[in-house]
Amino acid sequence: MVIGLGSGIASGMAMQYIGLQLGAGALKDIVGIPTSVASASEAAKAGIPLGHYEDSSQIDFAFDDADIIEERTLIAVIGRTRSQGEESIIQEKTILNAANKLVFIVRENQYKSGMDGSIPVLVNPVNWMETAEEIDDLFLGDAELWRRPSVGLAGPHGGQFPLVTREGHNIIDVIFTSPILSLAEVSMSLDNIDGVIEHGIISKFPCTAVIASENGLSVVDNVPKNAVKEP
Repeated sequence: MVIGLGSGIASGMAMQYIGLQLGAGALKDIVGIPTSVASASEAAKAGIPLGHYEDSSQIDFAFDDADIIEERTLIAVIGRTRSQGEESIIQEKTILNAANKLVFIVRENQYKSGMDGSIPVLVNPVNWMETAEEIDDLFLGDAELWRRPSVGLAGPHGGQFPLVTREGHNIIDVIFTSPILSLAEVSMSLDNIDGVIEHGIISKFPCTAVIASENGLSVVDNVPKNAVKEP
């Protein structure tokens, strides 16, 4: 079985469990495809054999921490807090989308409707300002745009040292000041802007959310794709 290995505290715990099961002989023939440098490191520590993702790779199952998940649709946002230049939202989304089955792991307060917070958007550094202006016009009055810095405090221009990702892109954090009523609509709007390379919204069917609360774990599956559309 080929497993996509996510990033974050919960994903790290899951990898430790998989490693223990492999060591005990309860699991066999497992190959992990890490979604990030951090997950590759965690998997290696856990003793999970690693492979490399290619366009033709078949991934049976993947799991990942999400920053937030929309109730009912299970559309998620990733990449809010990972600021290291060697990490890649593009790689993470590609591996998660390639999986036949995807599971997100979140805390109870990360599973909600009418969400707030930021969405990371990847743009080319050469014309990032023009792209930022288009995004600003799109969400006029509902969001602030800050270019993510590699060091120091964030700001509209990312300071003197804006973050450059492994693929050579800048990240604009679109910080919503009003509730996000539909992540699907935000995703579609961003996809239609020429200067946007990628963003942190991921929507996949089928998808499962494992939600941790003080009362334990609950498991939620998303609704059929045609049921997401409102009449």
